[in-house]
Amino acid sequence: MFALGLGIGALAASLVFVGVSGRLSRSLRRLRDAHQDAAGRADAAEADRSAREAILSSLEDAIVLFSPQGRVVYRNAVSSELLGGGLDGLAGLASTALRRLVASASDGGPVPLLEVLLGPTGRIVQASASRIPDGHVLLVLRDVTGARVGEAVRRDFVANASHELKTPVASIQALAETLLSAASADPAAVPRFAEQLERESVRLSRVVGDLLDLSRLESGAGERERIRLDRLVEEEAERLHPRSEEAGLTVVLQTKDPVPIHGSARDVRLLIRNLMENAIQYSRPGGTIEIAVRADDREAVVTVADTGVGIPTRDRDRIFERFYRVDRARSRETGGTGLGLSIVKHVVENHGGNVTVESELGRGSTFTVRFPPRDAPSRPMEEKDIGILPR
Repeated sequence: MFALGLGIGALAASLVFVGVSGRLSRSLRRLRDAHQDAAGRADAAEADRSAREAILSSLEDAIVLFSPQGRVVYRNAVSSELLGGGLDGLAGLASTALRRLVASASDGGPVPLLEVLLGPTGRIVQASASRIPDGHVLLVLRDVTGARVGEAVRRDFVANASHELKTPVASIQALAETLLSAASADPAAVPRFAEQLERESVRLSRVVGDLLDLSRLESGAGERERIRLDRLVEEEAERLHPRSEEAGLTVVLQTKDPVPIHGSARDVRLLIRNLMENAIQYSRPGGTIEIAVRADDREAVVTVADTGVGIPTRDRDRIFERFYRVDRARSRETGGTGLGLSIVKHVVENHGGNVTVESELGRGSTFTVRFPPRDAPSRPMEEKDIGILPR
């Protein structure tokens, strides 16, 4: 009887345990499912946040979100570049115009598109601000420095080109009118006026030619080919020999070993010619011009050194600008256009090289052009290679 009671008790306990275990298992499953759902929602939220961050960080515009109290609650990486890394509130904006723009948007006032010069970085930005329904304000900044600098360069170029063209055109017109009247009134003066007319027309032709070359170079490099830099230098030195001799200058040419490069023969000739003409133009009679070509650490190097007037320190950083002249009177007197060194710079950049200048006022200048390293030629240079004077 006792045994039967134990059996019944055990059965009852088993049934209770099974019931309790079932409920416990269901509860655990529900907890597990709830946890998985929460984890899934958290993962989804993190994925959304990461996606938003990636999108906002990839924008070229700077974005700063201010709370209704003026605290920074979000900013992307570009904003740190433009505004600095320590910005944590509206008061931290260095620009008064930007602070007023954000405050006006927060108050629901007018929010015009502003163009602001940022003091800390010197960048020019277009700024806009908008109020979000919950009271936050979104400030968006677009860097327009490059565009504005480009516009200024184009304006200056047009103004300078117009001036440079206007001067010889006006001279030619005046000389033509004078020549017409002198033909009958003073025949003896005709040759003198005709010579001046020819000189001004040559000057005009040089300005137009340099402008066309510069425009072509700005659109990219010319057709590339395998050329002998040393031979191009020899050819241009020979072409300019009459001018250097007339100017009373001694030209020393140092070209020993073959120096091959891959580039545009037409453009490289233009570079060499302008460097040599520049040296002739600014050297006094009795001076010397030394031109050397060599391979240095597999780089092709050209140096043009003169014993001329030199370049003042204040002008050294600007000599490669279009129409910039150290000595305007001397440049015009010798027929310079003010575009030669700008052309040199464009040719060098199109070939991936660089140009530097060392100069001392009254003691001459040395221009050094370096072309990028090239592999040695796989075969000896032959007469058909580019860079040979016609025979």
